[in-house]
Amino acid sequence: MVQPYPFMSQAWDLMGNSHQSGFSPDFHIPYGTQQASQESSAGTYFGSMTMPTVKYQKGDTVMGRWPGSSLYYEVKVLGFDVQSQRYTVIYKDGTELELREQDIKRAAGFQTRSRSRSRSQSPGRRRSRSRSPARTTRRSSSRTAAAVAAAAITDSAPSSRRDIKLKDTLEVRLSPLQQTKAAENNSNNKHEKKEEKQKEENNTASKVNEKIEAKADAEPEKNQGRYNLRRRKDDGEGKPEVQQEKEVKVAAPAPAATPSTPLDFGGKIGAYFWLLFLPAWVLFVVLQGDLEDPSLTNFPPPLPPLEAFWDPQALGFVVLWILFQVLLYILPVGKLSEGMPLRSGERLKYRTNGFFAITVSAVAVVAAVHQGVDLTYIHSRFLQLATATFLISVLLSIYLYIRSRYAAPEQRALGGNSGNVVYDFFKGRELNPRIKSFDLKFFCEMRPGLIGWCLINFAMALAEMKQQELDAPSYSMILVNLFQLLYVVDGLWNEEAILTTMDLMHDGFGFMLAFGDLVWVPFTYTLQAYYLVSHPNPLSLPAVAAILLLKLVGFYIFRKSNSEKNAFRRNPSDPKLSHLKTIPTATGKSLLVSGWWGVVRHPNYLGDLIMALAWSLPCGFSHLLPWYYMIYFVILLVHRDSRDMSDCRRKYGSAWDEYCRTVRYRIIPRVY
Repeated sequence: MVQPYPFMSQAWDLMGNSHQSGFSPDFHIPYGTQQASQESSAGTYFGSMTMPTVKYQKGDTVMGRWPGSSLYYEVKVLGFDVQSQRYTVIYKDGTELELREQDIKRAAGFQTRSRSRSRSQSPGRRRSRSRSPARTTRRSSSRTAAAVAAAAITDSAPSSRRDIKLKDTLEVRLSPLQQTKAAENNSNNKHEKKEEKQKEENNTASKVNEKIEAKADAEPEKNQGRYNLRRRKDDGEGKPEVQQEKEVKVAAPAPAATPSTPLDFGGKIGAYFWLLFLPAWVLFVVLQGDLEDPSLTNFPPPLPPLEAFWDPQALGFVVLWILFQVLLYILPVGKLSEGMPLRSGERLKYRTNGFFAITVSAVAVVAAVHQGVDLTYIHSRFLQLATATFLISVLLSIYLYIRSRYAAPEQRALGGNSGNVVYDFFKGRELNPRIKSFDLKFFCEMRPGLIGWCLINFAMALAEMKQQELDAPSYSMILVNLFQLLYVVDGLWNEEAILTTMDLMHDGFGFMLAFGDLVWVPFTYTLQAYYLVSHPNPLSLPAVAAILLLKLVGFYIFRKSNSEKNAFRRNPSDPKLSHLKTIPTATGKSLLVSGWWGVVRHPNYLGDLIMALAWSLPCGFSHLLPWYYMIYFVILLVHRDSRDMSDCRRKYGSAWDEYCRTVRYRIIPRVY
């Protein structure tokens, strides 16, 4: 869909991409132009692809070093990025990080001694008494050899060797669940005596070790050690006696703070710029469109007096409109849809009754006009309405930032936790701010601004009839209203698809989305209708037919590609999608390389561009201003494509390179 601004990615890739476009610094592309990053799970790849050899495979449980420290924790491997040569891992507290290979070790490499054994260099607590000395061990592994070497060194090595070993192996305190067994040999009697003495000193050994050792003796074939990461608070349980040795410090629990991703949109300095530029641009569009000659020669438009920006009645109108949409949203009407799993594994529920909301809104507006309400007030107070909505978006953003300070780490977005107040205020810190079951982000994205867009267009049609003394709106105005109404209705009819977009799944809710949803969309996407009120452009019937056909072609491409992608993302094993070819990736998801997604990498962008062209053509070529959306949209999509390429190459590695070789063109076949 149309994104609120060229730099915000918020929109609504109805396909369910990983980076849907919608309303992000790429500006609200109405609900459909979402990211084309190809994520899905499962599929068949008809072709050959060489996958890189990696040391650790997806699903492996290993030990990962916590960045900035020498402490290792148990982690699970989620994937490997060939481009950056880093592994994506997840810690037990849910934290996901990218680690280099040298920061990851196999669990078997973390053999530690219990505290009470620190003075002994016995190779291990063998139960040699349960074996005959003549019974030859079946082990010949490198672990066994290492144990033999350790035993030899222990018998003759000085204490300095023990100190070095202690330093090397116990940077992180791990509780061994399986002790290494030294090779059996003819010196078993000697070791038995040592173990008897050791057993008396080590009367504080944990019950877990005893059980695991017993299991290890019963299964001498197994060569893998298991380890349990023990936190400081757990150490000491079951160890009431005073230790004679200095205890090795236990690693502190991994911090629970939410990790943050690289800064977007120019980083901290960029956040200052966008906070100033976005409101200024909306002001420019509104003032320029109101000029008799809105050409660039009259740039910048003259500023009206300060009192012209404010109208309490306009503020009241906006507040009533938002409250009306809140009422429609909370009514127990429509489907209760389930969102995608969050980092915590939770799946939020959303009331997807957008089509019901716009239907009731349309009936209410028609009834109001029939009762004599003058909706041309929206045209005459367009500047004041924009100012009032901007004020509400700022107040909402302040509230969101304050409440995010008290949000739990798992409730915060990865991209809005830089630690810089301005950047976090702009990008948004909390992922899904809710007041009980009322989801603020979902509501703002789909209701007041989006349906308000249609309300403003309708008011502009009435204003044109009044100002141009027409009995009916012009063909140009009818086309603009019809095209954009179809676009919004389609988005609300397929409202559930937004739940798979980047906006809902990953972006925090801050000024970027609040301003885009409430101000940018309704006051910049209505520019064509606003322009036609004072600058009519008569169209012949053949021209109307050609523009209408162009719109239908764009809409068909847009809807079919989005539906195909969204269906594949939600259920890749659907028999109806069995004809689609895919490329598997190391992340477990797949990239579509057939159907609409085999023609270009962003077929939904192509459909959106064609529709944007159809929106602007009814305004003619007298001025550049009504073509603003088309120009902005081209810049936006090229920027998003570049950003998507970088993100996907980092995420999917060689699989993405293979995909790019298979699908050569990005947006326009044989052109770009």
